[in-house]
Amino acid sequence: MTFTGAKPPERLNLARYCLAEKPAEKTALIVEDATAERWSYGALEDTVLRMAEGLRRRGVEPGMRMFIRMGNSLDYALVFLSANAMGAIPIAASPMLTQREVASLVTFSGARFLAWDGVLALPDIDDVSVLSPQDIATLKTCFAGTYADTTADDPGYMIFTSGTSGTPKGVLHAQRAIWGRRPMYEGWYGISPSDVILHTGAFNWTYTLGTGLFDPFANGCTSVVYTGAKDDAVWATLIARHGVTIMASVPGIFRHLLRAGFRPGDTLRHGLTAGEALARPILDGWREQTGTELYEALGMSEISTYISSSPSVPVRPGSPGKPQKGRSVKILEDGEIAVHRTDPGLFLGYWGDERFAGEWFATGDTAEIDTDGYVWCHGRIDDMMNAGGFRVSPLEVEKVLLQHAEIADAGVREWHVSETASIIAAFLVPQAGSCVNEENVLAFVRERLAAYKCPKQIWFVPALPRTANGKLNRKALERP
Repeated sequence: MTFTGAKPPERLNLARYCLAEKPAEKTALIVEDATAERWSYGALEDTVLRMAEGLRRRGVEPGMRMFIRMGNSLDYALVFLSANAMGAIPIAASPMLTQREVASLVTFSGARFLAWDGVLALPDIDDVSVLSPQDIATLKTCFAGTYADTTADDPGYMIFTSGTSGTPKGVLHAQRAIWGRRPMYEGWYGISPSDVILHTGAFNWTYTLGTGLFDPFANGCTSVVYTGAKDDAVWATLIARHGVTIMASVPGIFRHLLRAGFRPGDTLRHGLTAGEALARPILDGWREQTGTELYEALGMSEISTYISSSPSVPVRPGSPGKPQKGRSVKILEDGEIAVHRTDPGLFLGYWGDERFAGEWFATGDTAEIDTDGYVWCHGRIDDMMNAGGFRVSPLEVEKVLLQHAEIADAGVREWHVSETASIIAAFLVPQAGSCVNEENVLAFVRERLAAYKCPKQIWFVPALPRTANGKLNRKALERP
């Protein structure tokens, strides 16, 4: 059971794959804040190669790590692509990191250079060259260089996991990561060169890097990126202004849009969602309110999305879909989903550890696969709850709770009531103006779940803790 898609070529560079040999005059990127800035493929490639040459002249060498300490901006994307183009390893980092966190990650990664936007706070770090906004502007004035002659297995970029369950890990991807995304084009997007793709996230996240930059560019599409202050109304405006055909986001954003009365206009063909499980009320609401489909995908930093629904894989509510064509996926004995090591999208390994060399990579997500090939998820293996000796998925309980008409959001976790006993606790955000109570909720779930799966404690809260990328942080759920 190995990867059955086309194998990547021996020589491969991610930036070159995305930018080279595209129609030079076609719009590749639209960056919006107060105004819209349009970049053609020719201008974008020229600028990236100028900056790549400038980095070489500044002493950046292939294999060196470059930490990106910047807000969500055009320069973030240009720095990332130019560092990759010349063979360095850009480190995409969240602008929400504290100075202490930045110092720790820079030291851990051994980064020799740091690209800075002049706004975010910088820690005092020895032996690190800081590229200021003026330095980055100067890079753009160099004569255009060439792409590094990297191999498919050479390091391409690094991104740190969120760290919600412990110390962040440096996920090191190869240049072939871009080739490993090819199964998504039919298996999730249904993409063509005429598409205009909008992603609502920031560049520090692999979801945004892939769906907002890599995949539109690799397919010769146009990407729309918004770097200004975000509100629910801006997305409909961008869709209408630029003729967006595919919108990608997380379930939480789609939930907000539905509450705000979102209408997508005539051009939007469908939406893409990933990052956390798609609740049935959001899917149903999206279909009813927009008249389009919402295709879900399951992924992670180590491989990006690899299971999905799409125009060619019909949605089955509650399932993220099927393994994309060519992927080799199986369920291990402990219930974890695993991906075969031959998948070109699979990461090289965690920074500071040996490169991944096992037969199967265990993702930490638990699931089962039905006879039709659809995957049914049961949550993270480290989120699984123990209820009277039974293992219960919080995701399963949350899905049922979100079917209640008066519940706007739900989070479930195992709650220790003593050193030796624990129960299932639910944290619920009521709909505005709701009079829902604990007795009503418990009666609702008892009709839909086995007794051992039902919450024994209900707490009503104003909001649930979420990560910067919108994922529910179950470990941060606390009683009010």
